[in-house]
Amino acid sequence: MAKKRREQKVPEGFDLHPRLLGEERRRKILQLVEKNGQVTITDLARRFAVSPVTVRTDLDTLSATGSIMRSHGGALRRNEATQDYPLRVKATLHHTEKVRIARAAAELVRPSETIILDSGTTTAEIAVRLKELNTQPLTVITNALNISMELVDAIGISVIVIGGLLRPISYSLVGPQAETSLKELHADRLFLAVDGFDAETGPSTPDVLEAQLNSLMVSVARDVTVVADSSKLGRRSVSRIATFEKINRLITDRRAAPELVESLRNKGLQVILV
Repeated sequence: MAKKRREQKVPEGFDLHPRLLGEERRRKILQLVEKNGQVTITDLARRFAVSPVTVRTDLDTLSATGSIMRSHGGALRRNEATQDYPLRVKATLHHTEKVRIARAAAELVRPSETIILDSGTTTAEIAVRLKELNTQPLTVITNALNISMELVDAIGISVIVIGGLLRPISYSLVGPQAETSLKELHADRLFLAVDGFDAETGPSTPDVLEAQLNSLMVSVARDVTVVADSSKLGRRSVSRIATFEKINRLITDRRAAPELVESLRNKGLQVILV
């Protein structure tokens, strides 16, 4: 007697379309991103009954056209990516590029230097790379709780944490107290993570207090390096941080638009592509 074939139960809200054409599947993915704000590779693979590799290709294609913002485990709605997101969400965005940028930044550091690491996911990666490179002795000034915790057990690295008002969304300390503490300090290098870097206005960030502290960081550092993946380039956030004259270089990834890179170099900036 033939066994009765067990019927596959499809989770509610999931439509299995194993033979959907790529273009149609990407259109449906874009609709989901617009509706929900974000999607994950795992959920999309289940929904369309395709491999995670296929989903990554779809997301990369949509990202290349500017339709979505690619993240480490999925994608975000484009306008969602311009907001001031929690650090744990930002950490998933362009993670591979941030690691390469951080490695190039850490290699600039020399023993016995004092450096400032601004709050941000890219600067947090720099802290990780500094531990790996074992660059010591070294003094790190930071306003970021996550960076200070990353370096708390680093041999040969002294950490100075700037006190101030805690911004839970970014784990950063800002405000008058932070500025007062920073005014008494000096650094050889500043690594500045930004939310926007426009060819006309320079680096910017959504929070006014963060921008004010960043501006002071620029003034107390001898050498200033902006670290930003290419998704930040050409974008302009609310609060301007500094003029181009106060910035020495930009480290970004190779997806940066060639015309923007040329424009920045014409302004005297060293642009390092990784």
